[in-house]
Amino acid sequence: MQWNLQSAEELAVALRAGAVTSVELTDEAIARIERDDKAINAICVPDFDRARAAARHADRARARGEDRPLLGIPVTVKESYDMAGLPTTWGIAQHANYVPTEDAVQVSRLKAAGAVVLGKTNVPVMLRDIQTFNDIYGTTNNPWDHSRTSGGSSGGSAAALASGFGALSIGSDLAGSLRTPAHFCGIYAHKPSLGLAPTRGMVPPPTPALPIDLDLAVVGPMARTARDLTLLLDVMAGPDPLTHGVAYDLALPPARHRRLADFRVLIIEDHPLIPTGSAVRAGVNRVADALADAGARVERHSPLLPDPTEAATVYMQLMLSNAATSLPADVYEQLRTRAAALSVDDRSLDAARVRGMVLSHRDWVETNNRRELHRQGWRRLFAEFDAVVCPITPTPAFPHDHNGSLENRHIDIDGVEYPYFDQLVWAGMATMPGLPATAIPTGRSPEGLPVGVQLIGPMFEDRTPLRLAELLEEKIGGFQAPH
Repeated sequence: MQWNLQSAEELAVALRAGAVTSVELTDEAIARIERDDKAINAICVPDFDRARAAARHADRARARGEDRPLLGIPVTVKESYDMAGLPTTWGIAQHANYVPTEDAVQVSRLKAAGAVVLGKTNVPVMLRDIQTFNDIYGTTNNPWDHSRTSGGSSGGSAAALASGFGALSIGSDLAGSLRTPAHFCGIYAHKPSLGLAPTRGMVPPPTPALPIDLDLAVVGPMARTARDLTLLLDVMAGPDPLTHGVAYDLALPPARHRRLADFRVLIIEDHPLIPTGSAVRAGVNRVADALADAGARVERHSPLLPDPTEAATVYMQLMLSNAATSLPADVYEQLRTRAAALSVDDRSLDAARVRGMVLSHRDWVETNNRRELHRQGWRRLFAEFDAVVCPITPTPAFPHDHNGSLENRHIDIDGVEYPYFDQLVWAGMATMPGLPATAIPTGRSPEGLPVGVQLIGPMFEDRTPLRLAELLEEKIGGFQAPH
């Protein structure tokens, strides 16, 4: 029996039945990594000795009658999470030897749930790219086409899952960092509601691991099936005990519906600021057709949708104001000069990004108030709809592009070039208001590349898009192994 591409749920059943041991699963996963990862470069920090020890420990625990949600299941962890005894670099060359002494809260939760951690997965420098490469660990390739990116910043995790290196992974998402690699590699990922899963210990080196509520950024699960996302989210969710006390319990409401026919879904395939490529448009419409075929209520327009142009501007300003806090003083002053020189009529996303990096506190509060109005708009929309289906990025995985700075790169959409960062408007649609969004595979492009979409749900109703993902997996199919 080949276990590498089985779901975590299937592995748990087999482990409980005694059909396989954790040691066998772990040895098989390690053998596959040693055989196949030279071509992919997903696992940047292997931890095989400790993984084998954890597997033996899991088998002994099961023999004693213990059972935990992930007991004995091999998983991976994004490099950006602190793991005691392993380097956390965020791809920054000067921190190549930084080794934290404590596990991030999510790594602790994985271990407490019984998971066997095989190692850490590759990331872009500072997690700031839609691709995954750095000078310490090199480039992660897309398992479907090694000349293309696996996405970023959780690109190592997505490539690992598509390649059968572990059943689950944990990643993070600020600008689509869970959803884009899932879309590019043909797997599932879930960006939780903002604040649902604590991020402590997912910090750049050598920052102390403090229980800070991040603005916009979340941590979340990645898997090869929709049901596995829920399994892992249930391990990850719930407040940080350092800020809320151990007695605090978090119960998410159940999914709004159990059957596809009962869902009310808004389909959005176009954005006013960037075109949707034909392959992604086809993926959105495959989902729309499947929903309509199942009897769901499918709409293509709604006056309730908050203005996408303003949403993108608010998103870019909030995101870049955060990113700029760590800039050296001289660079910050140069940006202030650039921002002051912008025409008041310049409403481009480039201008929004520059202005965002130098927002005064007063201006940030005003921008944050605009975000609250968008949140109110989404609440009204979700009184009429249960989910929104839309692209994650405008194209499938693109060829590796390591040229120049991010600001000077471009994305090719059906033969026309657009600013590289503008493709983030789709990720920002869920990120800016803090909404949950589940990335699902929808089939392949004419070139044979995976294409995904995101299912955006109501705040703290994560189980609704997750349930919709499960139902769509049954209807249109899900993960397929690269070949």
